[in-house]
Amino acid sequence: MYEQKDGYYRMAKKEGYKSRASYKLIQLNKKFNIIKKGYSVLDLGAAPGGWVQIASKLVGEDGLVVGVDLKLVKEKYDNSYFIQGDVFENSTVENIKEIKETFDTIISDLAPNTSGIRSLDHQRSIDLCYRALELSSKFLEYKGNLLIKVFQGEDIKKLVDDIKNEFYYVKISKPESSRSSSRETYIICKGYKKRKLKIEDTELSEESA
Repeated sequence: MYEQKDGYYRMAKKEGYKSRASYKLIQLNKKFNIIKKGYSVLDLGAAPGGWVQIASKLVGEDGLVVGVDLKLVKEKYDNSYFIQGDVFENSTVENIKEIKETFDTIISDLAPNTSGIRSLDHQRSIDLCYRALELSSKFLEYKGNLLIKVFQGEDIKKLVDDIKNEFYYVKISKPESSRSSSRETYIICKGYKKRKLKIEDTELSEESA
């Protein structure tokens, strides 16, 4: 059962990655190309820092990565910042804005503290996904990308339908590095719609004035 996990764990140690979760972002980005050189990336649920490490390499020296988590991430990279805070708090939102107002890609590995009750854990996971979607409306560039983790369950369909209203391309994918027994999966969202609509609405209002 844990043979695959042990393999990725050993690989992470050998290659100097923070955790086996690093391979999830590597594999998803290889397949969907959501992070490119020079991009700005907001990483929600960044601890212990595996995705910040990978994203920092992907964006290169001209890019930027901002990680956010309740837990402290100690490792620093030249092109990254870390904010210790709650993604539901306005103070955290303001701290993000002080570093950068908009991002090319938002990645969310947010996960609830599991209770062992599947329906409850699923609903808490869904709530975190909607928070990531809400933060996209504040920070994501027009045609930007969003990657979110979710626990499988009955409310995924509604979540995906809601996301499709916000993005041109939406796909569910489970990377090879996720254990087959895990209920986690990822939703890849590309081509954020709203930013341009807001700009156009503003321009129309000015023309009408």
